[in-house]
Parts: sequence; C-alpha cells; structure tokens
Amino acid sequence: MYLPTITSDLIDKGIAKNDTSYIWNQGVKMMIVSVIGLVAAGGNVYFASTQAMKVGQKLRSQMFSKVVNFSSREFTDFGDASLITRTTNDIIQIQNVMVTILRMMLQSPIMLIAAGFLAYNREHKLTLIFAISIPILAVCVVAIMYFAVPLFKSIQKKTDRINLVFREGLTGVRVIRAFNQDKFEQDRFDGANTDYTHTATKAYTIVSFMFPVMTLILSGTNIGIIWLGGHLIADMQMQVGNLVAFMTYATQILMSFMMLSMVFVFVPRAQASAARINQVLNRESSVSDVDEQQQLSFDDNKPATLSFNDVSFKYRGAEKNALSNVNFDVQAGQTIAVIGGTGSGKSTLVNLIPRLFNIDHGSIKVDGVEISQVSQHDLHEKISITQQKAVLFKGTIRSNLLYGNDDATDDDMWKALEIAQAKDFVNESGGLDAEVEQNGDNFSGGQRQRLAIARTIIKPASIYVFDDSFSALDFKTDAKLRMALKKDQQVQQAVTVIVAQRVSTVADANLILVMEDGQVVGQGTHQELKDNNKTYRQIIDSQIEEGDGTNA
Repeated sequence: MYLPTITSDLIDKGIAKNDTSYIWNQGVKMMIVSVIGLVAAGGNVYFASTQAMKVGQKLRSQMFSKVVNFSSREFTDFGDASLITRTTNDIIQIQNVMVTILRMMLQSPIMLIAAGFLAYNREHKLTLIFAISIPILAVCVVAIMYFAVPLFKSIQKKTDRINLVFREGLTGVRVIRAFNQDKFEQDRFDGANTDYTHTATKAYTIVSFMFPVMTLILSGTNIGIIWLGGHLIADMQMQVGNLVAFMTYATQILMSFMMLSMVFVFVPRAQASAARINQVLNRESSVSDVDEQQQLSFDDNKPATLSFNDVSFKYRGAEKNALSNVNFDVQAGQTIAVIGGTGSGKSTLVNLIPRLFNIDHGSIKVDGVEISQVSQHDLHEKISITQQKAVLFKGTIRSNLLYGNDDATDDDMWKALEIAQAKDFVNESGGLDAEVEQNGDNFSGGQRQRLAIARTIIKPASIYVFDDSFSALDFKTDAKLRMALKKDQQVQQAVTVIVAQRVSTVADANLILVMEDGQVVGQGTHQELKDNNKTYRQIIDSQIEEGDGTNA
C-alpha cells in the first residue's frame, strides 16, 4: 500500500525537480518495500496453504472415523458413492475456499479500507468517482452471484451421481459385459457426465463475466480519474505524482472489492459441501453404546454361550418383520446351523449377533451378557465372522491374516490355512508373502472364501460365524473344512454359527434352525428335522433331485 505514495513522491519531488539523489533514495526504498511485500505474499500463500491442508486432513480423519463406526442403516441412508464424494470432493471444496479466505478475505478488506484512506489523502475530490463505479460493480457482482450460487450448490449433487454411476460400472463390469449392456451403461454415464458438464459450464461461464465487467469498470474509472485529474492538474490544484498514485489506489480498491466478491461467489459451494460433511459428522449411529458407567463386561472365565430370546427385527420402512420371535440357546463346543430359502432371514439373523443392527424386541446374549449392555468394541472382540461376500484387502496373505489377529505367528497362520483347506494353494502362490490384489481378484471365489475363513479362525473368539461362506467350495473341501473345524481346540471352546444353503453342510450341526419368511419353522438335529419338519424335508428333496443332498 505504500508503493504508490513512494511513486508519487518520486515523480513530484525527484523527476519534476531533476533530483537524481532523491530518485535513487526513493528507488532503494521502493525495492525494500517490494522485497518485504514479496516475502509477506510468500508467507501468506505458505501459511494459507498449510492451514487449509491441515483442516482437510483433520476433516478426512474425522469423516473416516465416523463412517467406520456407522451401522449398516447409516450406510444405506447415505450410500457409498455419496460418502466417497463427501470425503474427497466436498473436503477439497472447503480447502480451496479456506485458502481463498486466508489469502483474500483477510487481505481484501484491509486493502480496500487502506487504499480508500490513502486515496482520499492524496486527492479527496477524485474520490467522488468511486461513488459511481463501486455501486455499478456491486450491482454486477450481486447479479452474477444470484445466478451462479444455485448452480454451484447443485454441482455437488451431480458429482454424487457421476461417482455412483462410475462406481457401479467398475464393480459390475463383468455383469455389464455378460449381458452385453456396455452401450446402456455408457449412455447412463454420458447422461450423468453431460448433466454435470452443462451445469458446471453454465456456472463458470456466469462467473467468468466478473473479469470483463471488472476490466470495463476499472477502465471507465481510470478514464474518469484521468479526465478529472487532468482538469485539476491544469488548474494547478493537483500534482502529476498524486494522479499516478490515485490511479494505483483506485485499481487496488476495485481489485480488492472484486476479490472480496469472488470469495462470496465461491463460498456458497463450500457452504453446500460443509453442510453435506456436517450431515455425516453430526449423524449419530443408530447402534450406540450405553453410558460407560452402565456398561457391563464379559467374564473371560465363563464358557462361551449364545442365546436369542424372543428376538424380532424389522428393517426401517419395511412393512413386516425380517425376523419374528426367534429363540435358541447354544453352548461352548456346539454348532448351530441356519438353513432356509433365499430371503428367509438367515443373514439378518447372524448380522444381529455382532449388533450391526439394533433389535426391535427381545434380547441377544453372548457369554450370558446382553449385547446391548456391553461396548461394541468388547462385543466384537468376542466374535469372529466371515461375511457372505469374502472381502480381502490389497497386500499379502500375511497382512490379511494379521487383520484377524495382530499377534499371530507364522505357525498360527499356517495352522489356520490348513484348517481352512487353503495351505496347498497358498504354497503354490508363493507362501504367506504372496501378493493379494484389491478384493482378492487374483484368487478364485473358492480360494477367497478359504482365505477369509482362515482369517476368521485365526482370531481367538467365543463365537465363530460363517455366513454362507462355504458356498463356493466343492463337497469334498466343504466336508474336510468342517471336520478340521470340529477338531480344532480353539473352535471346540467356542460357539460355531454356520449359515448355509446345502443340507450336507449343516447335517452334522448340534442344532439346526429352519428359516422361512423370517420365522423359525423348525429346530433340532438333522435326523429330527428330517423326520418331523416339512420345510426341511422339502429342502432335502429339492437338493437330492439336483444331486446336492445325497449325503442327507
């Protein structure tokens, strides 16, 4: 802000009077001020950038921490694609605006006020020109914001849509090719992409008018200053140096006003992003722990047990219960199997054991303690589960097994792999340090399931849950695996829960639950159900016809 004043003095007192010494002195002073300004500007950029990046880092950390503690209900409400967009694109918007605020929003008002004050001191008569140019600029900025802000807000939702379509296309690429729907998916993505492009183009086109409008108003202001200043100089009421300084201050005033306006143009988009992020951060999980003072703890000396007492559960928005009045009780060393048709409630039942959902009625007890009265951390320590879809993480077989038990030794890993019937193909693949690609795509479905089962049984737990995790195994491997599980000392001290479609998988369980439409229509041993339960008999008959239940 001091440079125009130095320039004015240099012209009026140095050049006009041909004082070389004064010109050199002012030149050195200008150089010093410029260097200070350069260092200050560099510091401003550095600190603005680092603080914005730290805010982004903290927000991403908070978002991830919040999301991984969500229950399945919250994942359903937000959707995977939207959560990814909120954690990446929305936070980037906030970072960008924060940089802009720290660089411009703090600087612009100071420049605007200081330049106005210094310009007034130089020649107060010329400041009348601002009474015309600033209102015109203000009207133009307000008009641009009026049309641009709603478009910026809608851009984030359209980003969600692109992410959703693109993610579905990537995860379902094999299905798309199998049904020859490449053209349909391409058109669907093009539609979402075109919609986003048109909206973004329209928004940035409107904002781009800011610069030519600013240039026009600035040029008009300078013309007015030169015209009026020329008359004042001609009447000996003003010096040439003051006119040059005033023009520089006028440029700074209008530029500051424009920068301030640009901040307010982009803030609404970050505001929309901040609202979307707050929706996640402020969302309380539907599954939460009781107060720490009221929490119960497990007695590690007690034998493992699992009991369902009159348990009913309904998904939000559903017309009827997914599970109704489920009752059973199993002890350590016993295996409970759940069988039934598709949609009968088998996976829902096992998802209630680790409390992925809250039940609507009844109680579930693990080791004699109701699961709603203990912390989710303690509960999950007691349970080891293989989900219906075998999920492997990018890394090595070793790193995936350590995911189940950090303290596992190589011997523990090989033992778990041997029980899971995975030892042979792991040896052929290169051992424990063999690479695992994302989602385990370099292994077959059966191999992925066996690695996931090995990860489950390597963890010391009271309850082992296998949710339809033998479906990709052949009968021989299935039988060997279940036999190895029965002989394992660690599993013998726990409760084993098996969900399966095949009768041969569940036949040797101590207790079999037969599910139909969310209800237990029969429970007992294989022989008892075979003799007395119509639904179980139908399942056996259907599988014998398909050659799948000959051992039943």
